Amino acid sequence: MQHLGVALIGHSFMGAVHSQAWRAVGHAYDLPARPARTVLVGRRAQAAAHAAERLGWQDSTDDWKSVLRRDDVHIVDICTPGDSHAEIAVAALEAGKHVLCEKPQANTVAEAETMAAAARRAREQGIRAMVGFTYRRVPALALARQLIAEGRLGDIRHVRAAYLQDWLYDPRAPFTWRLQRERAGAGALGDIGSHIVDLSQYLLGDTIDAVSAQTATFVGVRPLADSPERTGQVTVDDAAVFTARFTGGALATYEATRYATGRKNALRIEVNGSCGSLAFDFESMNELSFYDAAQDAENTAGFRRILVTEPGHPYLEGWWPPGHGLGYEHAFVHQARDLVTAIAEGTDPAPGFEEGLRVQRVIAAVEASAADGSRYTRIDRHGSV
Repeated sequence: MQHLGVALIGHSFMGAVHSQAWRAVGHAYDLPARPARTVLVGRRAQAAAHAAERLGWQDSTDDWKSVLRRDDVHIVDICTPGDSHAEIAVAALEAGKHVLCEKPQANTVAEAETMAAAARRAREQGIRAMVGFTYRRVPALALARQLIAEGRLGDIRHVRAAYLQDWLYDPRAPFTWRLQRERAGAGALGDIGSHIVDLSQYLLGDTIDAVSAQTATFVGVRPLADSPERTGQVTVDDAAVFTARFTGGALATYEATRYATGRKNALRIEVNGSCGSLAFDFESMNELSFYDAAQDAENTAGFRRILVTEPGHPYLEGWWPPGHGLGYEHAFVHQARDLVTAIAEGTDPAPGFEEGLRVQRVIAAVEASAADGSRYTRIDRHGSV
């Protein structure tokens, strides 16, 4: 069996989640190749060593470039802030390493274009690249994609998507790198809005054609975590709302905010078609609501609740008996499975860097529309804003 050594770059929140995925994927699924947690990379050697021991990695280092020279590393998993994604991903691909990069793919369209070009060149050598829009791999959402692709909803007319969190609603919450444009690229729009942009395009199998947007920054300065008497300037959006039009004609509304008091991780999406509708809320992640206009009787019409835990549902063959729900971490296990399978079979994983670039172009269009107040900012077929 092919052996795939993984180098994980970054070991905070996302790094810990990815570590769990790499640990669990070989236990849940019969894989065509065997991934190994080979080396963990952090900014500080001692912290990286402690994290590697805690998270089960064989080795650690504070030099990410050194792992690109290692023969026992085949996959580079990037879990760093967005300002380093392009540099690391391009270098890894050019070194012949497969790449998994956390979303959003980059901080700018230009960086994402550079990454997509590097991925195209690497593909010719059999090297694969994937961007981590993990919600695609929630079983209920994968089932929703199947139902839409099968035509169960008919012609798609509306999409309503929102990603609501509240971790910044208190103005005393400390300043972090996620509030710096030079580190994060964008605020709620890039951090969580990118998820619902990708997810809606994935579900419909269509792309966004134009947007009209507004953004807001509610708290302009925040106390520094290590020096509360000092403050940091917030240079990204706290919330973004926009309407959009899909190439196929569907109309959509989007909201991304980290100020929805009481909402912890409420990713919600509803799709309405000529023959039915689907609705999903990540805070009830094992459920999908489905309305079939053709089959529901006139006096009992309404959404039905599908408990997505059956072994025939997407990704569920590796897990527990029906009725035993999954959690947040499992979508990352599914992501690891799909990447390993694609590498072993010589196919392109999805979403690839071209799809990540499309999301980046939508983010840029939203920011442009919000900045100049334009009714619609178009995204042409080449992705230019």
